[in-house]
Formats: sequence, structure tokens, C-alpha cells
Amino acid sequence: MKKSLNILFICKYNRFRSRIAEAYFNKINKNPKIKAKSAGIIRGSTLDSTQVRVCKEEGLNISGYPKGMSTTLLKWQEIIIVVADDVPPSLFEDNKKYGKKLLIWKIPDSKTNSEEEIRGIVQSIKTNIESYLERVK
Repeated sequence: MKKSLNILFICKYNRFRSRIAEAYFNKINKNPKIKAKSAGIIRGSTLDSTQVRVCKEEGLNISGYPKGMSTTLLKWQEIIIVVADDVPPSLFEDNKKYGKKLLIWKIPDSKTNSEEEIRGIVQSIKTNIESYLERVK
């Protein structure tokens, strides 16, 4: 692996899925040369209290304000991981053209906002993160 790796997790609003990915990745990543941030293609508004509570119970802090995409983040990243099924991958096709990578994890957004559904989404993201970290060690 090269010296460093900057990962940008993307979802639609940066209110839930990409924030979970960033929080969990940064929690379990032991390699100081791998950094992760998150953003939404559309900057979201207030976080859902049930999602925040469930994530807190899972040991993940997703509090704070949602972030939207920025030129600074796009320049910073070396790989974009879309953690959403409602973000068109075509938005990031140029990533490959610039020698960067793009991964798509089709994680659905919460539809009912039930605790069971939220926990399932969190677990799906955790599983993807763990698998990815095994590959980049």
C-alpha cells in the first residue's frame, strides 16, 4: 500500500449512512495513514433523533452538522465509497479518470425509521467497512 489513503464516504444528505461509515471506519481503523471523512451530494438538515440514539447505543457518534460535497473534499479524497442506493454513480465517474477509485455499496436509506431497520442499516455498513479494511491492510 502507498503512503496514505484518503477515503470519502458519500450518501445523499450526510445525515445517516455516510456518517455511520465515517464514524465506524475511524473507530476501528488502526492505520494512521488511512483517513476517512464523509459528505452528502446534497447537504442535509437536522439529524433524526432515533438514528442518533441507535448509533450512540452502537458506540458511534454521528452528531454534528451534515456536510455537503466540496471542491476541497473532492481534491482530498483518493477513493470515494458511495454508501447509498439513491446516489447515481455517474456523478463520480471522473474519479477514475483522475487516477482515483470509486466503490459503490448499495445501502438503502431508512424507510420506516424503526429501530430494527436502523440497526440493520448500521450492521450492513459495519460489515462492508470490516470487509474493506481487511483488503486494504
